[in-house]
Amino acid sequence: MTKIPDFFRVRQSFERPQVVDIAVEVETQLASLRLGRTVKSGETVAISAGSRGIANIAVIIKAIADHVRSIGGQPWIIPAMGSHGGATAEGQRAILEGYGITEEYCGCPIQASMETVVVTAAAEGFDVHFDRHAFEANHVIVCGRVKPHTGFTGDIESGLMKMMLIGLGKSAGAEIYHRAIKDYSFGQIVRSVAREVLAKCNVIAGVAIVENAFDETAVIEAVAPNEIEEREKELLREAKRLMPQLPFPAADLLVVDRIGKNISGSGLDTNIVGRKYLDHRAAEDEYPKIRNIAIRGLTPESKGNAVGIGLVEFCRSQLVRDMDRQSTFINCIIGGHVTGGMIPIDFETDCEMVTTALSVIGLTDPVDAKVLWISDTLHVAELECSGAYFEAALQRDDLEILEQPRPIPFNADGNWADLARSK
Repeated sequence: MTKIPDFFRVRQSFERPQVVDIAVEVETQLASLRLGRTVKSGETVAISAGSRGIANIAVIIKAIADHVRSIGGQPWIIPAMGSHGGATAEGQRAILEGYGITEEYCGCPIQASMETVVVTAAAEGFDVHFDRHAFEANHVIVCGRVKPHTGFTGDIESGLMKMMLIGLGKSAGAEIYHRAIKDYSFGQIVRSVAREVLAKCNVIAGVAIVENAFDETAVIEAVAPNEIEEREKELLREAKRLMPQLPFPAADLLVVDRIGKNISGSGLDTNIVGRKYLDHRAAEDEYPKIRNIAIRGLTPESKGNAVGIGLVEFCRSQLVRDMDRQSTFINCIIGGHVTGGMIPIDFETDCEMVTTALSVIGLTDPVDAKVLWISDTLHVAELECSGAYFEAALQRDDLEILEQPRPIPFNADGNWADLARSK
């Protein structure tokens, strides 16, 4: 059998700003907007809640609902996730409930529907869709995380602006906007649609979230509607500054324990693995440069949506069995990235997968290969590195070596434990 490298465990050092009391910060931020001057007693306020695995999201959504009640409004929660959840109301409600966003916890209804209202036509000539329940509410608060997009680059990427068109546009809006992006650009379409939504859909506030490199809440900021576009640019710069990265610029193989929609819109964050522009290799000026990626599993929170599986070369067969093909394919087709749902070469065991991946890295002996092993692309602060990196790691002040190089054998079934349990 092919001999695999020894591994050593490292912890990366990243800046770690963190909101200490989530609910208090949400209340403080929203209070600064004095929404009680706009929301009259008994009026309904729709609150968007997306499909990403945002830290503390249930607490944040509940705190927004609590603030709405404190000023006399009646909060509703709206699943705002485009075509995720199999493009069904039941599937989208289940995703929210999986994050702890329930009617019981938040104390208000979840209005789940795939129906939209065409509110106007964009300047480019297509219809602007908006969730029917959100449109029928007296007011809307848009909540979302600001971060680099996995497929587009610009001064506006993923955040409140995108939530207003892709999330609250439901599958009908997501489909037409992704088609329009192919003819124009992400920046043009997100601005064009979001400006129409702000003008016609009673948005009274945005609640923007930025996370640190440890998947923790670093910033919560309430933003007035007329300030969302400019403020999001600034928050995106902060999100990019705080974003984690792999500790080395190249690898023969990256092993990832799990992918999923709760991890990233593309299943695994292309900004982390260096595949933002091309499915199976880094662009010329893009890093890291990863030769092969091998995926071990799918998160339960993804509800079978294995979007992103097509970005990798190898995976475990169990991932393919866990994949809900309809949900995955719908998301990939509507999102305009059909290759994201293609099936890589799959193997029943980690042993077969890893040894095969190491056999196609060129002239490097597999035992000397540069291999990185992470839990997922949200959690890269602590990881396993093959011995080929050890001397370089010793010279790095930002890396703490937690375990010396040692073999990590496969168990009797030919598999590894997850990274968190491989110590």
